[in-house]
Amino acid sequence: MTYLLGLRLHDRDVLVIGGGHVAQRRVPVLLNAGARVTLVAPAISAALEDLASAGRLTWIPRAYAPGDVAGPAAPAYWLVHSATDDPAVNAAVAEEAEAARIWCVRADDRHASSAWTPASGTEGGITVGVVASGDPLRSAGLRDAIVEGLADGTLDARRGRERLTGVALVGGGPGDPGLITVRGRQLLSQADVVVVDRLAPTSLLDRLPAEVEIVDAAKIPYGRSMAQEEINRVIVDRARQGKFVVRLKGGDSFLFGRGGEEAAACARAGIPVIAVPGVTSALAAPAAAGIPATHRGVAQDVHIISAHVAPGDPRSTVDWEGVARAGGTVVVLMGVERLSAITDALIAHGRSPDTPVAVVQEATLPGQRTVTGTLATIATSVATAGVRPPAVVIIGEVVQTARELDILHTGTQFETHRLATGRDLL
Repeated sequence: MTYLLGLRLHDRDVLVIGGGHVAQRRVPVLLNAGARVTLVAPAISAALEDLASAGRLTWIPRAYAPGDVAGPAAPAYWLVHSATDDPAVNAAVAEEAEAARIWCVRADDRHASSAWTPASGTEGGITVGVVASGDPLRSAGLRDAIVEGLADGTLDARRGRERLTGVALVGGGPGDPGLITVRGRQLLSQADVVVVDRLAPTSLLDRLPAEVEIVDAAKIPYGRSMAQEEINRVIVDRARQGKFVVRLKGGDSFLFGRGGEEAAACARAGIPVIAVPGVTSALAAPAAAGIPATHRGVAQDVHIISAHVAPGDPRSTVDWEGVARAGGTVVVLMGVERLSAITDALIAHGRSPDTPVAVVQEATLPGQRTVTGTLATIATSVATAGVRPPAVVIIGEVVQTARELDILHTGTQFETHRLATGRDLL
């Protein structure tokens, strides 16, 4: 049996013996808790060395010696972790700690430890620790289940805590509901009101309690849409009623998502705002199609462009001539309907008509597909294939690089997943 405690280690000394993979896992957690960490090991991992170089911990570059735990020159340690690959050393460290009445976690033998580290995780300000008779695999599995439940709302994180108020601008990612951030899912689970876009991961809404108000703020291309002013009004109105509002949209709220406008509307009304970044389709779509947005020796710059207005339109602020001259990767959002004008502008400003191009439709979703061509041919290929929004256009030599590396995918996300897991190769 164990007696579980939450140790407050801020500004308290902790000793770690050993500098391998176990220490590499445990030291960052100790540092995050505010502990002053002393590390004794003749050699340490690169990650630990980086922490030592930054002054985050004290590294004594030698093997353990008697007296390191409780000798006259040692600090008054509150906790010791013995994590070497030598059982004799770990036993000696544990014995010295026991004699000094200092709790010691022994990595190689839980039965010989005076203390166990629980499998722990934090979600929404709640820290979960699981000790399953010292069985690390079982503890980790239970920990993951609990943390996931807190993140997705299966476990009610609001119970027994103060309700949130204000507004959270949550970027939902490129479409696949698994690509929303953990923080985004946690805040969504606590929402009283969700104002949601068409491209947000809307399947997550089915997990919310029935009493949560869902406001459809969809903007259908060339169709129905909710004006931005009305979206701002609804967000502010519900927040003024004391409700916690989550503004859920696809991609990232602050990249062509009008998140700045919504944050400004809240600021004018004196409403607190939480901004949660999302995975933008500008980078997720190329990755889902197997196209590296940058690649050593090929492209060192990426230009992300909104083409909601065409080149030459007086409302456009894009320097198309400069983009054409730059020569790096160009990623265009909202460009399917204006693809011909975009390719013509780049060619007119000097980009080669033979520049490779890929258009990824419904990236990360079951309907994902990729159409490829060149600046001279892609507009016709896209029209022939019937590509429709949402789609992302990738222009540059990285498309050809993906072909040469045999990582370019033209089918669904499931083909991409099989490649990533090594179960199949295209």
